[in-house]
Amino acid sequence: MDIDGDAEEASRRIRVRFVTKLKPPYKAPPTSIAIPTNLTRFGLSALVNNLLKAGNADWKTEAFDFFIDGELVRMSLEEFLLAKGISAEKILEIEYIKAVAPRKKEDPSLHDDWVSAVDGSNPRFILTGCYDGFGRIWKTAGVCTHLLEGHTGAITSVCILDPLGSDGRRVVATASKDMTLRLFEVNTEEFQGQLKKIQSFKTLRGHNASVQCIAAKPSGAKICSGSWDCRINVWQANDSDSGGDFMSVKKRKVDIEDEEPKSEGEPISTLVGHTQCVSSVVWPEHETLYSASWDHSIRRWDVETGKDSMNMYCGKVINCLDVGGESSSLIAAGGSDPILRIWDPRKPGTLAPTFQFSSHTSWISGCKWHDNSWYHLVSASYDGKVMLWDLRTAWPLAVIDSHEDKVLCADWWKSNCVISGGADSKLCISSEISVM
Repeated sequence: MDIDGDAEEASRRIRVRFVTKLKPPYKAPPTSIAIPTNLTRFGLSALVNNLLKAGNADWKTEAFDFFIDGELVRMSLEEFLLAKGISAEKILEIEYIKAVAPRKKEDPSLHDDWVSAVDGSNPRFILTGCYDGFGRIWKTAGVCTHLLEGHTGAITSVCILDPLGSDGRRVVATASKDMTLRLFEVNTEEFQGQLKKIQSFKTLRGHNASVQCIAAKPSGAKICSGSWDCRINVWQANDSDSGGDFMSVKKRKVDIEDEEPKSEGEPISTLVGHTQCVSSVVWPEHETLYSASWDHSIRRWDVETGKDSMNMYCGKVINCLDVGGESSSLIAAGGSDPILRIWDPRKPGTLAPTFQFSSHTSWISGCKWHDNSWYHLVSASYDGKVMLWDLRTAWPLAVIDSHEDKVLCADWWKSNCVISGGADSKLCISSEISVM
């Protein structure tokens, strides 16, 4: 079977066979065909759709991405073969997958100020933090179920503790420019159609400057926080384990009976070493956490000893940090330039990034690995764009331009959605993203 291209390209052809791990009806015939070498991934996608439609009259057009020898194709076949030194004399096997790009954009969820933080780790809801001082729980786009009250300054970071527990009750944490963290208990299954206002059950005090970031231990038993005071505090999130200094306090109102006792907590340990704002923390393992700072460094800490076991100088102010990828060992970070950098600390003797992605045009404000993929991550930037990345190509898989101002944060939700918040006061949800 031959596929005709432009007349001037007719002499440059290559025989290919399309293969896929996708289930029927996504499997194309296994026979080889001759195609022009000037085809790009868009032409290849159109070709595969034609092959699938020939065997299925009800086929609906689908966007595909393509791999040759494990690398994504982001140029014409001819350019790819020349760049990789692949012979055009043999039958070329091309694997195709569903394109990793949103197929739907939900209506934005409006806030009253900048949306500075998002957490999509629980598939039942989205947690957001806002510069109006409130946290919010969203069941889906436009449906806010809980308003989290108590902070007297802008919220800078949020996290869900033990997000994949079995019941609907969850503890969530918020951090603020008011120098405190607050813990709230929410029941996401009790929503009856009316917004519920929630007060925190615990306030954590111990920083003497704005709290910039928080992260929870995988078990949810502890949380850590980074601050403009250059310190990382570790806190007990529940009262079951002793060691934290907690005290019961009562908030009194004039001529009104005392309210329910509320507890306040002090840090159980403090990690010292950074010399400027601690801008991002992540706690991927039991007793190991990572931090990034405006002092241009990324550190790995042993929580039990309080010592850093890695101190990596990056040469740039770092705004965001995440750990994931292969064996959850790769460090992704972005900061005061448009480049998303990824390091593999398992490779000794070099501080050079293993990957660098440079399609943004302004500072990078957020990055997050996909939980179920070694290759995929998302980035957010002050250029107003959210980008989806695959380590197997230097170009973004998709550019999401839902925001009208700086994007301040981004995360994955339900494995197939990207959520983001920005200076346009919007939470945006881009859905139906196929990540294999």
